[in-house]
Parts: sequence; C-alpha cells; structure tokens
Amino acid sequence: MSAFKFFMPTINHMGEGCLAEAINDIVGFGLKKALVVTDKVLNDIGLVGDVVEQLGEKGIASVIYDGTQPNPTCENVLDGLALLQENDCDFVISLGGGSPHDCAKGVALVATNGGEIKDYEGVDVSGKPQLPLVAINTTAGTASEITRFCIITDVKRHVKMAIVDKNTTPIMSVNDPALMKGMPASLTAATGMDALTHAVEAYVSTIATPVTDCCALKAIKLIASYLRRAVDNGEDMEARDQMAYAQLLAGMAFNNASLGYVHAMAHQLGGFYDLPHGVCNAVLLPHVQQYNAQVSPGRLADVARAMGKDVEGMEAPQAAEKALEAIRELSASVGIPAGLRELNVKEEDLDLLAENALKDACGLTNPKQATHEEIVAIYRNAM
Repeated sequence: MSAFKFFMPTINHMGEGCLAEAINDIVGFGLKKALVVTDKVLNDIGLVGDVVEQLGEKGIASVIYDGTQPNPTCENVLDGLALLQENDCDFVISLGGGSPHDCAKGVALVATNGGEIKDYEGVDVSGKPQLPLVAINTTAGTASEITRFCIITDVKRHVKMAIVDKNTTPIMSVNDPALMKGMPASLTAATGMDALTHAVEAYVSTIATPVTDCCALKAIKLIASYLRRAVDNGEDMEARDQMAYAQLLAGMAFNNASLGYVHAMAHQLGGFYDLPHGVCNAVLLPHVQQYNAQVSPGRLADVARAMGKDVEGMEAPQAAEKALEAIRELSASVGIPAGLRELNVKEEDLDLLAENALKDACGLTNPKQATHEEIVAIYRNAM
C-alpha cells in the first residue's frame, strides 16, 4: 500500500452538552474575537445569540455574519471576509451545517492567502494555513466541520467549485446533538442521506484504506439503524447522538479516501439549479453505484451487509443489487424524491452537467472512470 495521510481537526468534541467544554478550549487557544459565520434562520431562532452569549461569558467577543446561502457563493465569502477585516477578528467560528462551514472555510482561507476564493479551486492550491476555524455543527450529514473539503458556488459560471485543501481543515469540531434537536425532518433526511453517500463513496473509492473502511462501514450501519428514527422524531436524542457519530465517521472516511461521481454530479445540479446538496446525492447514489457495480460488486456487497441485508450465499453482483435496494428503501422511507425530474432538472441540460461533472475533483477516485456519454446516461437514469 502506498503512503497514506489522515486529515482531521486536532480537537473534536462529541456528545450532548459538549459545547461548553469546547468554549473552554477556545479560551485556551488564546483567541479573542470571532467572526461567527452562520445563516439567517439560525440567527432568527436565537441559536446564534445563545452561542454568542456563552462565548461572551468567557471573554470572547463576536461579530455575526448571517448571510450564508444554502449553496454558499463567492459573494458570501467576500462579504464575510470584509466583515472579518473591518472588525479585526483573529479567528472564525462556523455555526450551522455544511453551508456555513464551507463559507467560513472560504473566508478563513482567503484571509491569510489573499486573492479570491475561486483562486483555490482544485487540490491543495493554497500556500498558507487559514485563519483558525472552530466549526460548531447543527446538522448530522455534511461532516464539513472536520473535512478539508470546501464547496463554493461560482454564480457567474453556475458551477460548484470543489476546493480540496489541507489548509481548510478546522482546528476544532463540535458535534453537540442538543444543537440538532430543532432540525426539521426534511433536513434531517437530506443530511442523513448525504452522510450515507459520503460513507459509500469512500468505501468504494480507489484510495480507500483499512482506516477509512472501518469508519465508512460503521457509519453505514449507524445510518441504516438510526436515520429513520431521527426523521420520525427529532427529539429522539439517542437517534440524534448516533447520527452525529455516523456523519462524523463518514466524514473521517471521505476526508481521507475522497469521494466519487455522486458528488461530482450532485455539485453540478446544486450549482446549476441551486438545489439542496443532500437531496441530489440521495437521488443519484443508487444510480452511480449501479454503474460502479461493474467493477466493485464485492465492496457493494459489504455495503448491503452493513445496511442489514441478508446476502449469505449470494454471488457478489447479486449482493451488490441488494445494496442498491437498501439505499432506495431508506431514501424512500425518509421522503427523498424518487428522481431528478421531481427537482425540475431538464433533459436538455444533461450534456452541460456531464461536461462539468467530469471536471470535478471528486470524480478522480471513483472506482470506474466514465465517459461523457456514460455520465449523461447516469443522469438520465436518475430522472
């Protein structure tokens, strides 16, 4: 096996009530003034104010940027950066799900490296560590709070840029399920299926390792066991807690084994139509894995077992079909749309979407490299 690096924040807080301990650690870092990157919904419901108050009690000042859009844009990064510089903030806190985390990464990276966020599209383009970033998570899905992945929409090109850079890794992640109780069922479902996609894509990746395999399979088992419960009852704290662990494990897997065509293709749908990322992933996941089953049936058989399917005595291709069945059943049970047509994706756009998907860095580790025509066919099958 070739040399292997494992990327993850230095400190990772888990469990109900862990936010208080995390704030003590922030004090220990000697950080004084935070730009809190979040969204308007979390600010309006008072969650941001509660966190800012707790920070203030420990002597940490805060400035709030709540302009993050569901698919954060270059303009969001620029606006957040201007606020950070105007107020001489010495670190960044992201509060929310993947959108605030990614926007905050963009702000923190450009703050120290200069230029514009689009300058850092690709893999390890930056030259300097970003400004210290503490990521406080409120959803169980994206795992952006622990990863080196930053996805920013270039509105002018209608493209989601994949910035994969070791320097975007936060210094601390916080997964307190108490902050996730208010997450609506639809968001719980979408983010949970996003986590499943991370785990499955990492498991079939060409650069998977025994370390990432362990994380991915455990994440798949937990999601299969607890996602329905978390969607059905947002106050089920055992389900919330286990989903927080599941998405963290899935993040550990894909942060180091990378992803595949599900994400490469979903990024184009999000950038072109401004669609929710987790939903796009969920719709595409079984279709891309059906394509991957040509070369990775044994790996997908393992996915089927992790999702509770009885594949004893089956040949690998037949067992792989059970994995696709399990994915579709879970997706339907939590209310994910059946196809892209329900999301108003248009057939006439598929050529352009496929062209852009093949440029996305996430596709480089897919187990089978596709032609343009094959990507169009996967999109079409998912309609």
